[in-house]
Amino acid sequence: MHRLLRTFTALAALAALGLPAGCSSSDSGSDGTKEEAAVRKPATASAGPPAGTFWVDPDSPAARQVRQWEEQGRAEDAETLRRISERAMAVWPAGDDPAPDVAKATRGAVKEDRTAVLVAYNIPHRDCGQHSAGGAASAEAYRSWVDTFADAIGDAPALVILEPDAIPHIVDGCTPAEYHADRYQLLSEAIQRLKRQPEVKVYLDAGNPGWITEPYKLTEPLQKAGIAQADGFSLNVSNFQSDETIKSYGRTLSATVGGKHFVMDTSRNGKGPLSGDREDAWCNPPGRGLGTPPTDRTGDPLLDAVLWIKRPGDSDGPCRGGPEAGQWWPDYALGLARNAKGA
Repeated sequence: MHRLLRTFTALAALAALGLPAGCSSSDSGSDGTKEEAAVRKPATASAGPPAGTFWVDPDSPAARQVRQWEEQGRAEDAETLRRISERAMAVWPAGDDPAPDVAKATRGAVKEDRTAVLVAYNIPHRDCGQHSAGGAASAEAYRSWVDTFADAIGDAPALVILEPDAIPHIVDGCTPAEYHADRYQLLSEAIQRLKRQPEVKVYLDAGNPGWITEPYKLTEPLQKAGIAQADGFSLNVSNFQSDETIKSYGRTLSATVGGKHFVMDTSRNGKGPLSGDREDAWCNPPGRGLGTPPTDRTGDPLLDAVLWIKRPGDSDGPCRGGPEAGQWWPDYALGLARNAKGA
């Protein structure tokens, strides 16, 4: 997914908004072991995500890698990688039929009395033809895909991140104007369809503070896409902005869309974004680390959950020696784990 950081421009814009521009964060629970020490939000502050913790996939690529390295005698690397394998991560259903992946995650979550975190990522003209290009072949194909996705959830508790990048790519001009109206309509319909499932929370993606540096530019597009019917918006998916930068940005954006709540991706932001004004800073940047572990105990009345939406160790694309976008890259995963926030 294409996310230009343009750091110097971003820092100036954030400063103008009064947002912190540092790459570090002083959040508690940052050592990967203190999730339960976070203070739960008051029940009256927010409906928030479904009750309970988030589902951990026992057969994720990270979990399989841990087992393989243990068998190979790489005990130290296996133990380090547990910082990923033992945490809840989102499931990104692949292909034209999302049902198998969605059903597997939701069944697993129900058995453990947990909540599945899912990403719906199949909008037509996805990613402007870049590393994660693709998506449904037509509007009707997308409607059918979303319907299958929702049916596979059934009555299970699930938190759905809806279409990373779809709105920011409208704002930055990457998605051609002739597709805008259809995209707004499809996103609005997708929110309504997913919300027909009784235990589903839907968060429409809004990019990250280093991409669309002025939050108000997202306001009208989010409204056109049906944010009023969603539970909120998501921030920092697959990106590296620091916790406090994301929270400040989220509060500012929330105030422009009726006080909607938000969730944020901290899967790889433990060291902040790659420094320098680099257009490829979003793609497998070196030296990054795991961020704050997933939890719905945020202590912030607007922040419903901290999540690992981008699965740590999945490549951003064929850059810096990485495999295709979405493919497991064990060496990169190990680097993220070694550099984990608080490690």
